Amino acid sequence: MTAAVLALGVGAVTASGCVWYVPALVDLRAGADRPASRRLAATACVTGWATAGVTALLLLADAPGPFLLAAAVAGAVASATTRAGAAVRRNREEREDAACWVALDSTPLRKTPPPPQHAFARRIGAGLAASVVIALLLSTWGRNRGAGGAVTVAVPTILATLAVLALVAASAVRRGRGRE
Repeated sequence: MTAAVLALGVGAVTASGCVWYVPALVDLRAGADRPASRRLAATACVTGWATAGVTALLLLADAPGPFLLAAAVAGAVASATTRAGAAVRRNREEREDAACWVALDSTPLRKTPPPPQHAFARRIGAGLAASVVIALLLSTWGRNRGAGGAVTVAVPTILATLAVLALVAASAVRRGRGRE
């Protein structure tokens, strides 16, 4: 594979990563309106995605391998250490909040469960991941047994479609119960 094709792939993945780095940029732009741990986590996110973008540019410029590897590793280490610092800072902030609630002689607000959209997305993701695993297993099994390609593609596709339809139906039933 040529470096230009690899650069195009890394660039496409970096561009699609905007769902993570654009909100992180918004958190950084908000400044003191956001907690320090969130700003550190946003910095780690932007650093990681910037590393991917720089790697794509270096691939496109046909940079030497050791230089390319050094840049990627440096960016990954910087992003990982910043994210670890954000986790430590978040724990410290939670302890401070708990101490403030104790000082007020009150109980902190309970963490709310994730919104139903998140649970729904996790279920769909789990169903799709299971169908991909089944597809890989069936394609391996099908090749060994001489089955055609249609079987190895059709069965996981049907399973994924059924899983998505079941989740959509469950979501509709749940919404209907919530309105009563």
